[in-house]
Amino acid sequence: QVQLVESGGGLVQAGGSLRLSCVASGRTFSRNTMGWFRQAPGKEREFVASIRWNSGSTYVADSVKGRFTISRDSAKDTVYLQMNSLKPEDTAVYYCAASSVAAYGMDYKYDYWGQGTQVTVSS
Repeated sequence: QVQLVESGGGLVQAGGSLRLSCVASGRTFSRNTMGWFRQAPGKEREFVASIRWNSGSTYVADSVKGRFTISRDSAKDTVYLQMNSLKPEDTAVYYCAASSVAAYGMDYKYDYWGQGTQVTVSS
């Protein structure tokens, strides 16, 4: 089994920044893509960003483009989501996910999911 553990969420004022981290552990897994998704109360889960593990190429949702950056540290088995210029509408539970294929923003292609970390942006 693969475990994904997110951290770094919290309460921040609008315009502020947070950096989320996701550490992978457990059995060896042929990781192709790591992604971040979010889900706000009463809304469906939404794709945020993904990164191809080997090449480092990224894919970012239009709603956060220019404000959020995804990156990874292969040596630490960790993927990050740097969130700048946060807005109240960014408030959600943020989930990390891992896929063995080129999953981009397609949540059904992700094999493993973390428990999520809450991000709350106050106005």
